[in-house]
Amino acid sequence: MIPAMYLWRNLQVRVMSSDSFDGEYTGRIMRKFGFVKIRGSSSKGAVKALLSMRRELEQGWKVAFTIDGPRGPRYVAKPGPVTLARSTGVPMVAFHIAVENAWVLRTWDRLMIPKPFSRALMRVSRKISVPPKIDDSEMDRYQSELQAALDRTRTFSEANLRKAGTAEFPLFARKM
Repeated sequence: MIPAMYLWRNLQVRVMSSDSFDGEYTGRIMRKFGFVKIRGSSSKGAVKALLSMRRELEQGWKVAFTIDGPRGPRYVAKPGPVTLARSTGVPMVAFHIAVENAWVLRTWDRLMIPKPFSRALMRVSRKISVPPKIDDSEMDRYQSELQAALDRTRTFSEANLRKAGTAEFPLFARKM
């Protein structure tokens, strides 16, 4: 989460975050990096939050989720992104950032705080479009596709982390 906040800082990305103590604390940090908090989570206020995220997408903003939700299980995608993609026509992507050296917190998601000068490698999936008029069984198929995309990005970035910064995976600079 922290490398992603740094990478996409000051782009006014809208991010769903709960009103819990942890969510409020995280929300404050996200705002410092230029993100906009949308209140809600998959376990509380989900419909209201999805409607808010839909409005933001309709206004042209980018939105983001912590794909495994506020309680996990870790690396298991929740249905919110698929529901939002179906209702808006905006495709979704999954990404994972592997970090070489980090402090790992004792939380359900094992939140990692990168140590200074640590190497990181991000992998982003291809776009996944969800048609607007599909039934529940087709929704399950797109949910599985999102999960597979998350699994592939995580596997790739973790397997190739040591190559970050080499000729095979050169470093790049983000334009401001």
